[in-house]
Amino acid sequence: MSLDAVLSRIDADLDQATARLFDLLRIPSISTDPAYDADVARAAQWLADELTGLGFDASVRPTTGHPMVVAHGGEGPHVLFYGHYDVQPVDPLSLWDRDPFDPEIQDTPKGKVIRARGAVDDKGQLMTFIEACRAWKAETGTLPARVTFFFEGEEESGSPSLVPFLKANADELRADIALICDTGMFDDTTPAICTQLRGMVREEITITGPKVDLHSGMFGGIAMNPIRAMTKVLAAMHDDTGRIAIPHFYDGVPDLAPELKAQWDGLGFDEAAFLGAVGLSLPAGEQGYSGLEMVWSRPTAEINGIWGGYTGAGFKTVLPSQAHAKVSFRLVGTQDPAAISRNFRQWVQDQLHPDCTVTFAELGGDPASVMNTDHPAFAVARAALSQEWPGDAAYVGGGGSIPVAGHFQTILGMDSLLAGFGKDDDAMHSPNEKYDLSSFHHGIRAWARVLGGLA
Repeated sequence: MSLDAVLSRIDADLDQATARLFDLLRIPSISTDPAYDADVARAAQWLADELTGLGFDASVRPTTGHPMVVAHGGEGPHVLFYGHYDVQPVDPLSLWDRDPFDPEIQDTPKGKVIRARGAVDDKGQLMTFIEACRAWKAETGTLPARVTFFFEGEEESGSPSLVPFLKANADELRADIALICDTGMFDDTTPAICTQLRGMVREEITITGPKVDLHSGMFGGIAMNPIRAMTKVLAAMHDDTGRIAIPHFYDGVPDLAPELKAQWDGLGFDEAAFLGAVGLSLPAGEQGYSGLEMVWSRPTAEINGIWGGYTGAGFKTVLPSQAHAKVSFRLVGTQDPAAISRNFRQWVQDQLHPDCTVTFAELGGDPASVMNTDHPAFAVARAALSQEWPGDAAYVGGGGSIPVAGHFQTILGMDSLLAGFGKDDDAMHSPNEKYDLSSFHHGIRAWARVLGGLA
């Protein structure tokens, strides 16, 4: 059987596959720092050369920012595979145990790991799919599916070129479904397929009271303090049950499907352990929902920063002229980012003290993404991942945002299958980032199974 031969090839070639990943990891493709622009371009060219060597029609495509890499090959069902080759900055460098761009396999109590910046986010993950294609071509001379590769070099710096590029190249990039390998396992033995991602709205608020800072002895008690006004508004966002009080906030929030709720409940999520790991103990979301529902399928309103007045050493007894806050909303279902922003701003205005005024910074937002799991690729992927790990693959939600999945829906008209092999302890974006060697190995095997199943 072809698949058995492909899987055997992957096992035999693991050392060489790891060496190829190391070559990519050595390139410091930090997209947010202009000092590394040449390295970002070098990483793009490395990928294009690698795909060309495998027989794909590959090219580096310029943008107004960092380049995209696009490649085509194979016959059969058409899939688009997306990944990003740029990485986060390494600061603070002093907290790394070794050079972040000198990858190494290290022995740990939980097994061998690949230690380097980009190991899990996202170079190690995207290379799992390339290596799966390599094994299929080495054993059969072809691929069981038609594959379009689409690699981005700006994911870690806000993807400013992504939407214009997708719109300009929609006909070339459109496929039956997108495959994205930039997520993680549910736990060490349970693989996951992310079927819904929360969106986000970002707001920055400035409340102004008096035209200048005031002496608290002369004006305290008679003058409205804008920090007091700000905290009153923000404290009113949630009621005593954790429900968000902004009018129409829950428009578009769906009930969780019973079969999906049953699957999530069966994962055995330990709320106490999850919170205990960060020094907390009690879930603070809406009462009546499980911990996984709180982070995967319920919307949120969070205060991410608040400041005003004097915050330096010592004491300065002033009533400040202004108070500031940053607030974000995680969205689910069909919640409309524009409506959320509009309703929030009106609600703040309605709560405001008459002596205060408010202004808002325009920071934008993205809707949630919900995938149609009736597409046959989901069943194929779930079976494939379940064969590679002890636990059966679960359909999960994503608490964060991966905007590209939403852009694929709105611009290319296709859903995304998000299956990644990262783990919670991988130190993504942090010093000493790592990727388990077993995640790399089984990830390659899993994608090989997915490609075979799609045929």
